[in-house]
Amino acid sequence: MAHIRKEFLVHSTPDRVWAALRDVGEVHRCLVPGFVTDTQLKGDIRVVTFASGVVVHELLVDIDDEARRVAYTVVGGSLAPAPKHHHASMQVFADGEEQSRFVWITDVTPDDLAGPIAEMMGEGARIMQRTLEAQADN
Repeated sequence: MAHIRKEFLVHSTPDRVWAALRDVGEVHRCLVPGFVTDTQLKGDIRVVTFASGVVVHELLVDIDDEARRVAYTVVGGSLAPAPKHHHASMQVFADGEEQSRFVWITDVTPDDLAGPIAEMMGEGARIMQRTLEAQADN
């Protein structure tokens, strides 16, 4: 199983960053606009449409307000080749009063999906950081 970790600092308060991450139905507006073009909630399933045309169905496993953590697993969609297993979590930590540390961890099989998924996560992390910091400036 491949393990991918992306971590970055956000010049914004943990509460503000958590509010954006916590809004699980607004990923395309609050976290990664342009990279994700639409997000739909259907019960515990989040349908995420990427700008590339890939559509992923994610089961929301946990939303933990105290830990500021969201966990999800891919259960369907058009990601090809389809992962046999894909579980991820995103978590926000305080790094001082006005800065946050954002940690995104994904476990995926088969291992050969690690490269493409790490690439997507890298691009998503760059857009998240930029978006969250722009929101902090407003």
